[in-house]
Amino acid sequence: MSTTFTINSATSRANPVSAPMKRLTVPAVRDRKAKIAAGTGEPLVMLTAYTVRMAQLMDPHCDLLLVGDSLGQVIYGLPSTVPVTLEMMAAHAAAVVRGSYHAVVVVDMPFGSYEASPQQAFESAAYLMKQSGAAAVKLEGGVAMAPTVAFLSERGIPVMGHVGLTPQAVNALGGYGARGRSQAEADKIVGDARAVAEAGAFAVVIEGVVEPIAIEITNTVAVPTIGIGASAQCDGQVLVAEDMLGLFERVPRFVKRYGDMAGFVAERAQAYAAEVRSRAFPTDEQTYAPR
Repeated sequence: MSTTFTINSATSRANPVSAPMKRLTVPAVRDRKAKIAAGTGEPLVMLTAYTVRMAQLMDPHCDLLLVGDSLGQVIYGLPSTVPVTLEMMAAHAAAVVRGSYHAVVVVDMPFGSYEASPQQAFESAAYLMKQSGAAAVKLEGGVAMAPTVAFLSERGIPVMGHVGLTPQAVNALGGYGARGRSQAEADKIVGDARAVAEAGAFAVVIEGVVEPIAIEITNTVAVPTIGIGASAQCDGQVLVAEDMLGLFERVPRFVKRYGDMAGFVAERAQAYAAEVRSRAFPTDEQTYAPR
């Protein structure tokens, strides 16, 4: 069953307001690289989103919204991104598309949905885009995934690459530590980025690498780089929104917390609980009197 459906604005508070701006396109994102180099374009802004309401709030401020497989941990409390399914990604991506009008919506391809062959990747990507209406997919990997990136790109599926620390490979990597501290690993990451860019990726996420690697990749590939734990010199930046908002007590070193939403929510829940227990809530303003 398709997850793309229209919400009745008369009955749902989640229905988006009328579109105040035109949605960006994948070519416009790709072309930002040259504009940044020429000093006529701003760095790309990307945040994760998993729900309609978060998409609504962030959409006017972002160039891209990423429906990341990080939803496995953020939304479902899973130990890693590995257990995330295509169906989970499709449902959340559809919600983000419904909640946005401006940003390019990119959806992660989950572990096991694209690695076996380019044909498997095409079928998975086509499913995600059909079910959600997202504009592009993102997949992890470098040289080994370059043929798959080319296969998808040649068939009309825009692909965002992802190199460096690749969370889906956490079991092989042995953890979430920064990558590229040895020269051999640094060379591999740079080679990976070049391979996926040359294969047709319209942008490349660089995650959790020592800064010189991110700078070298940014200066050598022809498509925008989007850093997360990489460098301010990347062509754009991405963070998990819930980390940035301070909804979790423990966050990676590369995250800047722009608020304390966890504290805010906890304090309001405590105030609500106190009023319920003292019968201070609800008052006459929140109840219905007989006519």
